[in-house]
Amino acid sequence: MSNITLYRPVGLKELALIAESGYKAFPPRLFWQPIFYPVLNQAYAEQIALEWNTPDAFSGYCGVVTRFAIHEAHYRLYEVQRVGGDIHEELWVPADNLAIFNENIAGDIEVINAFFGAAYTPPEDPALQHLLAKFNSK
Repeated sequence: MSNITLYRPVGLKELALIAESGYKAFPPRLFWQPIFYPVLNQAYAEQIALEWNTPDAFSGYCGVVTRFAIHEAHYRLYEVQRVGGDIHEELWVPADNLAIFNENIAGDIEVINAFFGAAYTPPEDPALQHLLAKFNSK
């Protein structure tokens, strides 16, 4: 079975929930979030993490880029949406399907980059502090 690599920019709260899952699953969407939308390339994930997450208090002034693989057959169940330029492609997964989507993740969700806003303070969890420290030059 082949896999497709996807990326997901997250803030500190979502990262903590991913860590609680053993880096195996994304947390359920909030009531006002009808779509889970991983992106198709690292450049777009980094753009979101830097431009949207680092100035955002809800994200902890931190944008974390995750990478994961999904079984190709499951990936094909959802539509790719272009929401801007050539790199701005997202896989739109209805929030109600996220549990099944998580079951089709192959391997672990990896943290591959992180960006920090001026108001960032490290998380209390020592493991997350250690993980993020390698990306933070503060």
